[in-house]
Amino acid sequence: MRTDLFDYPLPRDLIAQSPSPVRDESRLMLIERGTGRITHRVFNELPSLLLPGDLLVVNDTRVFPGRLKAAKDPGGGAVELLLLEEASPGTWSAMTRGARLRRGTVLRFDGEVRGEVLEGPREGVVTVRFEATGRRDIDEAVFARGEVPLPPYIIAEVPDPERYQTVYSRREISAAAPTAGLHFTRRLLERVVDAGARVTSIELAVGRDTFVPVREESIEDHRIHSEWFGVGRECALAVEETRRRGGRVVAVGTTVVRALESAAGGGDVRPTRGRTDLFIAPGYGFRAVDALLTNFHFPRSTLLMLVCAFGGRDLILEAYSVAVAERYRFYSFGDAMLIT
Repeated sequence: MRTDLFDYPLPRDLIAQSPSPVRDESRLMLIERGTGRITHRVFNELPSLLLPGDLLVVNDTRVFPGRLKAAKDPGGGAVELLLLEEASPGTWSAMTRGARLRRGTVLRFDGEVRGEVLEGPREGVVTVRFEATGRRDIDEAVFARGEVPLPPYIIAEVPDPERYQTVYSRREISAAAPTAGLHFTRRLLERVVDAGARVTSIELAVGRDTFVPVREESIEDHRIHSEWFGVGRECALAVEETRRRGGRVVAVGTTVVRALESAAGGGDVRPTRGRTDLFIAPGYGFRAVDALLTNFHFPRSTLLMLVCAFGGRDLILEAYSVAVAERYRFYSFGDAMLIT
């Protein structure tokens, strides 16, 4: 299947540079697969769009402060690292910006932290081993010098970095936010439960594929990068009970879809921990997810391909065209769609 089938025109001024003043007052496009109907709502109307017995599944990972500034030693060239994933204690893969890095390059951070490039660059990614003086935990020392990284297309300053975290975030294991969840407030989650739905969670460590478009002419030639995920026993039981009772499993974000579908290898969702390189594109048969809540994604991205697999390519691209005409806000801080 050609990659350009997942392209669409997007005016740059529709790329959201800041979050909605109130999390749950962003816009929500409702897409009904059965009828092809597209309607416009507000995100805080979500409880009225759910049915008693529905199960909302969220990714409760938190973004770690992985944006680091350093200088080459010797030479002093400025470098910015965006940490992606920890390969072993103190050793990370990272995207780079600034001075060119080669194997053996030493990086100096302020105070007690230094780094050495072990591998790379390969596709803009290097492997860096960090060292910290004293008895302080290496990751703790590194994160103390880092900032929560915003996506590269956000050039405006965001005064409150917590707006790039979900209100239910817990473990700091993601390089980027599971952005569909940014619209929730604690009160809205309470209203979801009051409406008769339940809420459970998975973990998926959002990684570099969030930032990387598909460059191959055919999507079959694209190699998706694997990400760590965990579906616990409580979540797996809740999904299976919901399905038995005829309720819907509503995935909050594409990361939840990948985690649940990866844990449904035998048809039933089972407790699973590991890595997934599941690439969901049109033609995929969904086994665990009945409805999808998601933001608007990059052209030619694996995320858009997943959404097209779930909602149908023609209907989803029609919805994107409507979103442009209606001036919805796109990407991480943008508006959302619910596909039922």
